[in-house]
Amino acid sequence: MTSNTQAPAIILVEPQMGENIGAAARAMLNFGLTDLRLVDPRDGWPNDRAIPLASGADVVLEKARVFDTLNEAIADLQHVYATTARPRDMIKRVVTPNGAGGEMRSSIDKGEACGILFGKESWGLSSDDITYADTIITVPLNPDFSSINLAQAVLLVGYEWYQQADDTPQSVIKNEERLATKKELVHLFTRIENELDARGYFDSIMNRRPVILANMRNMFHRFNLMETDIKAMQGIIKGISRPRKKDD
Repeated sequence: MTSNTQAPAIILVEPQMGENIGAAARAMLNFGLTDLRLVDPRDGWPNDRAIPLASGADVVLEKARVFDTLNEAIADLQHVYATTARPRDMIKRVVTPNGAGGEMRSSIDKGEACGILFGKESWGLSSDDITYADTIITVPLNPDFSSINLAQAVLLVGYEWYQQADDTPQSVIKNEERLATKKELVHLFTRIENELDARGYFDSIMNRRPVILANMRNMFHRFNLMETDIKAMQGIIKGISRPRKKDD
């Protein structure tokens, strides 16, 4: 048996329902995980009930491998993590999914194969299962209600694994438009300045004029205006510059 050292293996120990295996496969593929290993699935494998819940993650289902024992499923791995929310009477290091994601990235970069154990739906991993793991993963959840299903657990751990190498900006403006150029900003500043001068805004505070204009420029620069924002501002200035309508 060979392992895919480019990503951790997802090992479902005694999964009970095909639907849950399919949902777990869907969660896996969202984060580029395709090495699915099933240990003694209750309803056998392949299982047609997994297909609808996989929602197109067929590559994961097709590549899934079945093992009689957990020992066989992890034989080629060098680092094994066990997911559990319950405290155990054993001494093992406990990490969050985020911490595990970073560790697995580091191990895999060194060519060391990793795997993550998930227990059956009704009770999770047994204490005996966990003895085969180096490290426990526990998801920080509401202590008064920490119940998540199999697919959710796979999703959470897979997400943290994926995030370790994701460079998506924390904040972006989802817009096809470009940022305004400095030339467009200067034109806007000049337009505002001219309109204020035309209405005698600075007549009584001429000594404050440089400070007010500097503050205005700094303010607009902080906004990271888009091209369409400049056009909108120009339209607003044009509108408020018109003479007021006479009352009927």
